[in-house]
Amino acid sequence: MDFVSIIERKKRGEELSADEIRAFAAGAADGSVKDYQLSALLMAIRLNGMTDRETRDLTLAMAASGDMLRPEVGGVPVDKHSTGGVGDTTTLILAPLVAACGGKVLKMSGRGLGHTGGTIDKMESIPGMRTTMPEEEFVRAVREIGCCVVGQSAQLAPADKRLYALRDVTATVDSVPLIASSILSKKFASGAGAIVLDVKTGSGALMPTEEDSIALASAMVRIGALSGRKITAVISGMEEPLGSHVGNALEVKEAIDVLSGRCDDRLPLTRVSVYLASHMLVLSGVAPGLKQAREMLWARLHDGSGLKKLREMIARQGGDPRVCDDTSLLGTAPVKLEVLCPEDGFLAATDCTRLGYAAQRLGAGRASKEDVLDLRVGFVMHRRIGDRCRRGENVCTVHASDEKSAARAAGEILSALTFSAAPCPPSRLIWDVVDENGVRKPGEDELG
Repeated sequence: MDFVSIIERKKRGEELSADEIRAFAAGAADGSVKDYQLSALLMAIRLNGMTDRETRDLTLAMAASGDMLRPEVGGVPVDKHSTGGVGDTTTLILAPLVAACGGKVLKMSGRGLGHTGGTIDKMESIPGMRTTMPEEEFVRAVREIGCCVVGQSAQLAPADKRLYALRDVTATVDSVPLIASSILSKKFASGAGAIVLDVKTGSGALMPTEEDSIALASAMVRIGALSGRKITAVISGMEEPLGSHVGNALEVKEAIDVLSGRCDDRLPLTRVSVYLASHMLVLSGVAPGLKQAREMLWARLHDGSGLKKLREMIARQGGDPRVCDDTSLLGTAPVKLEVLCPEDGFLAATDCTRLGYAAQRLGAGRASKEDVLDLRVGFVMHRRIGDRCRRGENVCTVHASDEKSAARAAGEILSALTFSAAPCPPSRLIWDVVDENGVRKPGEDELG
């Protein structure tokens, strides 16, 4: 097939055929199409968009460009995907909770890059933890214990891997069809039968506005329907870190604290984790409705079953399960520095992206894929938006490898915080829910 003619047609805004889209994905996967040609088509798609049918065909073609898992796990394999955020440790809470309720969580996660953290990096702060395993062993673990979280296989959607790298250097990242097909192709290839999408919105999100977040969520829900997959998308807030802990070992510690019952049930991280998990239980058929799902999840959280399941998952993946009883085994940074509030008032806003980059420069994240992380470093926020703060009070504790990096991070964190003399409301947790019936606002009792 003449690839130049495909570029030409999309340049004119025409709809590509399924065969043309398959040629696009195949050429990306096997290297037969040059980078400059792929880049040209990516830009044409960015400028002229794609129909839902085109986006579905691209999603399926990229999924089929490598291994396609068809896991038999004794139930509907369910997955959750987040578009990325700061202090977002929901996977390590909801995966064991859903498994403790009888769900089957088949999760392939990624590493962090830029200001967002990666679940696989967090898990590697657990001594001995394996984040890669053969596909048969991965599926068997899900079948037997209910959950397993590993890194994405190199054989999974190779077309997307190449196109993703090109999008990053050709200013085509912010294309809804390309984002949607990239996310869903990996989920389809991993064998997920039901998917809950956590689409972040706010200052620390890929999609900073509610309108853009709904557009992306709606596109993915429609592609799921056209592809025969059950998908629900939740629009959740990223105006500030979701959890109070930011950094790899620190976030694992907070997840363990939540599952151990050491945290208030009103903690935003806990509430959002349970909310996402409730949709996972409904989509996979374990619970008949959200109310019943929430009751099951809170019960498993309070009776310790969720922590027990996390301990089983860690042991199954070669990690030291004793971290569930002694989080000091995760390691601690040698330097701690308090960030003091400069004035009396209320925390009115945070620049969440700047906070994420402060953690990255401490060594908790990557500027490039080759960077080596310090899994111990990060920071713990002691105040959230809407909280009263007094001058000289500790609002954040930095965990660093040395005093110089600690001082730099403290300055960066303080510059990302805005204080107000007047009271202000807390940030919103759940903004919208998008499913096959459209967009709706969640009910007042849904986060209960």
